[in-house]
Amino acid sequence: MAKIKTAFIFFMVGLYMLLLLPLGLIAFLLTLLGLRKSMTLFVSTIGRLFGRMLIALVGCPIRVSGQEHIPRKGGVCFVSNHGSIFDAVLLLAYTGRPIGFIAKKEFSLVPLLNIWILLIGGLFVDRQSARKAVGTIHEGVRRLKDGGGMIIFPEGHRSRGQGLLPFRPGSFKLATMSEAPIVPVAITGSYDVFEREGIVRKSPVTVSFCAVVNTAEIPREERRQVLVTRTHEVIREAMEAAVPGSTGSSATTG
Repeated sequence: MAKIKTAFIFFMVGLYMLLLLPLGLIAFLLTLLGLRKSMTLFVSTIGRLFGRMLIALVGCPIRVSGQEHIPRKGGVCFVSNHGSIFDAVLLLAYTGRPIGFIAKKEFSLVPLLNIWILLIGGLFVDRQSARKAVGTIHEGVRRLKDGGGMIIFPEGHRSRGQGLLPFRPGSFKLATMSEAPIVPVAITGSYDVFEREGIVRKSPVTVSFCAVVNTAEIPREERRQVLVTRTHEVIREAMEAAVPGSTGSSATTG
């Protein structure tokens, strides 16, 4: 039964992306005609609805706290631990504002998914080419300075149930170069939803948005190391505190 449910969910994800693709492409064309702000909000809404739909299909209980820490305006970096592919779905569903992220160039080869990554504001990075990687970083910085939101997964790859891994200092270039504030995000339980057994499970998940770290207030020469240390500690403490029955503002699904 679990395998049938897993196959059904993957089918629905593909169907959703396919049926809404014309709307996404129309939004892209209208963006080129000068309607960037309204179309960004429109595509962001599609992404948020997609995230909520997928969470509902999975049926796992989701506890979200700390959304009051998310700035409503201006550039912001969401720095999150990364245990599962489900993390991106959670962030799409609950950040409450348009966001983009940097994805490995391999995802640019996945039909349909590659188009949607671009439509919602994602960028592809070629880690084998320093020149291209720098260009991608500069584009992300530009978007942050224009008031956008970007997701950073500083562990460099999914931890796959190994707990919080060390952060790569280079992952914070978007924040240090743009001086955008950082919202640390701690996610627990996402690996158990699908990747641990390869089938969908109704495992409980928590998403904790932590207090803002003001990048610009940290001396420039100390900024990278301070951000690495501080955000790692904040996320680690939030993950440890994410236990059943804990208090705080929350949204529950399932």
